[in-house]
Amino acid sequence: MISANDFIPSKYEHSIEKGAFSWSAPSNIALVKYWGKKDDENSQIPANPSVSFTLNSCKTETKLAFAKKNNDGNFSFDLLFEGKPKEDFKPKIQKFLERIEVYLPFLKDYHFTIDTQNTFPHSSGIASSASGMAALAMNFMSLEKLLSRNFGTEMTDDYFYKKASFLARLGSGSACRSVKGSVVVWGNHNNISGSSDLFGVEFPNTIHDNFKNYQDTILLVDKGEKQVSSTIGHDLMHGHPFAGRRFLQAHENLDALISIFESGDLTEFIKIVESEALTLHAMMMTSIPYFILMKPNTLEIINALWKFRNETQIPVCFTLDAGANVHILYPEKTKEKVLQFIKSELVGYCQNGQYICDEIGFGSQLIIDN
Repeated sequence: MISANDFIPSKYEHSIEKGAFSWSAPSNIALVKYWGKKDDENSQIPANPSVSFTLNSCKTETKLAFAKKNNDGNFSFDLLFEGKPKEDFKPKIQKFLERIEVYLPFLKDYHFTIDTQNTFPHSSGIASSASGMAALAMNFMSLEKLLSRNFGTEMTDDYFYKKASFLARLGSGSACRSVKGSVVVWGNHNNISGSSDLFGVEFPNTIHDNFKNYQDTILLVDKGEKQVSSTIGHDLMHGHPFAGRRFLQAHENLDALISIFESGDLTEFIKIVESEALTLHAMMMTSIPYFILMKPNTLEIINALWKFRNETQIPVCFTLDAGANVHILYPEKTKEKVLQFIKSELVGYCQNGQYICDEIGFGSQLIIDN
């Protein structure tokens, strides 16, 4: 079994003066939700396993330029968002660098310019920490791959992607599910080979054609800042009266999805996915302090969706993150009818009528290697 120590490198064989990489990394939407961490705040170890669809269009593109400097014991970086300095992002990056330094000991040898942008609207209510931290981790791994090249041998792809996912997790837990794969599992689960609390893995079992090119239309109900930060939300699971049963439920639902993915049973898929979404919000409503993260229009959308599904028997469902926006999930073959329904009946519940059409993607992509 891989441990965190396996990601601590030996001495690098090469020195590089300067260069740049650019990677994109997608957002992801969890089907079985990660909610709650094990005790060590900095370890980012999940209290239960999760599984997600990796998205395609909603992604972060990050360019990392680096130049050698004297190691003065400090991290040195500039942070740009859409080409402009973004000082309020810097503390999170500083904390990330502190967490990963032991695994990337070259970090204080360079000055970095991190230039990042999202393909989805900023402040749209779509969490960008997962895609942002995954894209940054991919860039750092590209630099380490060059530094560790030894007499013609190269870092294996398996190690590269596992360590990238491991590093991304230390910036944002769900970021480890944005590195590779269409369907990604994070967290130890007895019946999923290779699953780990340390990094995300591509779902290794059979996936029915029903779930290929699955669609996700994101209805932007509330584009404001999150009411509760993820860190606070996860912390509320400590001592939560229903936490223990919730963690068991996640294991059970992931078990159920193994056979559902294989059989293509969309009816059972819908039950699991919607139950998981409502359970996440139920945990927030029953914590101390308690929060209601849905908005009135979130409930209007859910009720309209249920009515549409009952009347048409089209296998469309919803899921939610820890906020008010609604992800509408459906097979590609139903796309025309579902989009017509969204445009005619659901857009009015979206802030400024905004929604984003997306689908399952394939993980991070290298844009520039210079």
